[in-house]
Amino acid sequence: MTNEYIDRLINLAIAEDIGDGDHSSLACIPENEQGKVHLLVKEEGVLSGIEITKEILKKIDSNLKIEILLNDGTKIKPGDIAFIISGRVISILQAERLILNFLQRMSGIATQTAVYADLIKDLPTKVLDTRKTTPGLRFIEKLAVLTGGGENHRLGLFDMIMLKDNHIDFAGGIEPAINKVTDYLKKQGKNLKIEVEVRDFKELNEVLKVGKIHRIMLDNFSVEDTKKAVKIINGRFETESSGGINLETIRKYAECGVDFISIGALTHQIKSLDLSLKAI
Repeated sequence: MTNEYIDRLINLAIAEDIGDGDHSSLACIPENEQGKVHLLVKEEGVLSGIEITKEILKKIDSNLKIEILLNDGTKIKPGDIAFIISGRVISILQAERLILNFLQRMSGIATQTAVYADLIKDLPTKVLDTRKTTPGLRFIEKLAVLTGGGENHRLGLFDMIMLKDNHIDFAGGIEPAINKVTDYLKKQGKNLKIEVEVRDFKELNEVLKVGKIHRIMLDNFSVEDTKKAVKIINGRFETESSGGINLETIRKYAECGVDFISIGALTHQIKSLDLSLKAI
């Protein structure tokens, strides 16, 4: 599924950018002109998107060569050279913006993730992403989170059960929601983990009474209430903190003993990293 997804995504990106031809290059560059470019790092961060770059080059022109100097996950600084591409100049120019669009966004996400992850790297708590991603780009954005030292929560609605406030309200409460889910999974023959979001201690106690789940999300709990909730849960289920947690507060929540902290900002409030492809 991964390769098929990336293949479709790159085909779409090429069709969107090149259309019926790169007329700027075709008009002024000799057809068989050969040349080289390198990727120049202009901002400090974490590199992500090298593997996608390789796939783009294969699609544009299988004769293009790439010499990798820095790999995904490398901490980079201004002046670093990440790779060198050589081959037909027209092909290089056609690939240029596509490569940069993926690399800059993915590196921005990896960089942001690393900032969060580094703040709690000495603690067992893991940083998770969310489904707050750019439509159509979720998979590569979640790849970038992994590169930056975070973990993926779930890819979509299909690979984990997540009972949020609206599910619970529409289902008539926590107990009926959980029971309906377990019945559904049994009938469908599916083995999916179940997570339940709780908004207060009343809902937390209801979940603990019903059981049958794997993880409890403590939504918008204060630090003090999170400490109390973790103590009440006492390791019976995985725990996750979520809701408005930022760089200033993430360590305080991690010190409460939760297993996971989910941060929507990893993918939906990021700044692309400044990178440039320059002719050699």
